[in-house]
Amino acid sequence: MLPDTPIIAFTILLAIALIVPPIFERLRLPGLVGLLVAGVLLGPGGANILDPEDQMMKLFTDAGKIYLMFVAGLEIDLEEFRKTKERSLGFGIATFMFPLIGGTIVGQLFGLGLNSSILIGSLLASHTLLSFPIVLNLGVARNEAVTVTVGATIFTDIAALLVLAICVSIHQGEFSAASLAIQLGTLALYSAAVLFGLDWAGREFFRRTGDEETNQFLFVMLAVFLAAVGAQLINVDKIVGAFLAGLAVNDVVGRGPVEEKVEFVGSTLFIPFFFVGMGLLIDIPAFIKSLTEDLPLTLAIVGVLFLGKMLAALLAKLLFGYSWNESLTMWSLSLPQVAATLAAALAAFEVELISKSVFNAVIVLMLVTSVLGPVLTSTFASKLPRPKMEMERESAAGASDGEDAGSDRPFKVVVPVYNPSTVRYLIEMGCLLARHESGIIVPLAIAKSRARLDEPMVGQALKVSRGLIDRAVEVSKELEVEAKPKIRIDDEVSDGISRTAREEDASLIVMGWSDIGGLRARLFGSAINKVFWSCHCPVAVVRLLDEPMNLRSLLVPLKHITRATAREVELALMFADTNNGEVRLLHVCDRRTSRQQVNDFESQLQEIISNSGFEVQTSIKTIRDDNVARAIVRESASVDLVILRSIRRRTAGGLAVSNVTMDAIQDLNCSLLLFGLPHS
Repeated sequence: MLPDTPIIAFTILLAIALIVPPIFERLRLPGLVGLLVAGVLLGPGGANILDPEDQMMKLFTDAGKIYLMFVAGLEIDLEEFRKTKERSLGFGIATFMFPLIGGTIVGQLFGLGLNSSILIGSLLASHTLLSFPIVLNLGVARNEAVTVTVGATIFTDIAALLVLAICVSIHQGEFSAASLAIQLGTLALYSAAVLFGLDWAGREFFRRTGDEETNQFLFVMLAVFLAAVGAQLINVDKIVGAFLAGLAVNDVVGRGPVEEKVEFVGSTLFIPFFFVGMGLLIDIPAFIKSLTEDLPLTLAIVGVLFLGKMLAALLAKLLFGYSWNESLTMWSLSLPQVAATLAAALAAFEVELISKSVFNAVIVLMLVTSVLGPVLTSTFASKLPRPKMEMERESAAGASDGEDAGSDRPFKVVVPVYNPSTVRYLIEMGCLLARHESGIIVPLAIAKSRARLDEPMVGQALKVSRGLIDRAVEVSKELEVEAKPKIRIDDEVSDGISRTAREEDASLIVMGWSDIGGLRARLFGSAINKVFWSCHCPVAVVRLLDEPMNLRSLLVPLKHITRATAREVELALMFADTNNGEVRLLHVCDRRTSRQQVNDFESQLQEIISNSGFEVQTSIKTIRDDNVARAIVRESASVDLVILRSIRRRTAGGLAVSNVTMDAIQDLNCSLLLFGLPHS
């Protein structure tokens, strides 16, 4: 009944990517499972609406597979890997070799060829850090056992993909020692060309293009697909090239807006399409058969994975002296088999290197590990001690951002004004903070112009800016705070704010609120996003429902103890001190958090308060609640101002605000301050 046009299939895929994952996540199932189910229901074994043999569907599946492996390489934190590279390499070898050997033995026991058996082992050897957000939420991501497991991902993924490349080349051609040596040599040269060539080309291109994010995005896209094509030219699967391309541009892209756009496009379109394409290949009768007639093979593959990863974690415990909880956390983190495993399994299945029953067993493996892995991680990681020296490790970063350099410099607050209705509240907020530190404020108006400077629109913009500045100066005089007003002509408001703050050696930027979570802000970035990304000093974005002088009770929700946490608490204490107010520090923790972890957290908070030097009425409250946003909103009912912190890793226009924070922002009925630090 549907027209025979690719637009229909594309529309269906968009609808699936939009609707299905949230439904499954509400059922506490991974969204990718929903995409697989949707593929099964709409594929040949279901409604037969989508055809896996259709050229457009193959294109989307291939693009998604390439993108999945590219993002896997791009998201690896090379800096963390460098810190623990020896132990990461040791654990990586162990967590790769044990499943590889076990999978090979299973293949041989079930009558598969040696090449196919080795490939099955390599499918089990890699792992996907599906549970990493859990250790982040629990505040133990900096535990050495966790960072070692994260670093080991580099080795396991690369090694698994290399084994795949060799097995596929052997399967497709005549095997000989000479051909194998040639293949390995070619692969080594290709890997070096991608890793070093793309890294050099990327650095040069980014240096020459400056802030041209569109061209930089296109360069990254070209790099990944060019590497994929190059891999096929040397008879290696394209996902190998995609992963190497991700590693190659990792340092070049960094944690900037280009990376966010790359990941946004991938996670929104290509990667969901890949999982739907995987679902189209699942034959329900064959899948049921793998759970009945082929059940021993499926159980053996799943069992070998669990056992192999456990042996590697136990070896790490013996060699590195980790505790049982650390060892079990490493085991649970390395269990999930999603990205590299599924991409490699599909590549092997397409060249008939593995059978349908093995492919279905891998799907079962993915489902089991993607559910059990996070559950086990939350159980064991919740018992890990939170690193107490996190603030000291981050203190070096604080010295480099210039905000603490030289206590004799004047305290300057830059206050951009662009909305006449909010000028007074913004200037009052800036004046209160500046007056407390015996500093000055810098009211700033940006006359935006991309045209010639003699155009009438430039004159009109300057006239409006002068009116805003005059109003700001009047307010500062009322509050008896020195003002150093500035008007600047710039083609971007955000650039003008950041550059002025740097030129004035500002101590703080106070900005008014605008949309930061909408689609437009995600794609193009709002002025707030861009200032958060580029500025050198702390930024406070305020949404004020009352005069700042009337905001006397402050709520500060805190998740982890870091240098940024200390600065956030100090800002709250400073503001409360100006108004003779009180500060309530709220710690919303996971229900599995131990009493000892809570005590350690509160004692570190008390130390921050004592070291601040402010005589402000302060209280600390800990709540165990799985819904953090709900707890924050509930506690905010009796306060005037809530201070939340952004997480800036120079991403998505600069401001990475978690879903928890966004949910809280939408439901708060009081004034709000969103605080961010450089490099935090």
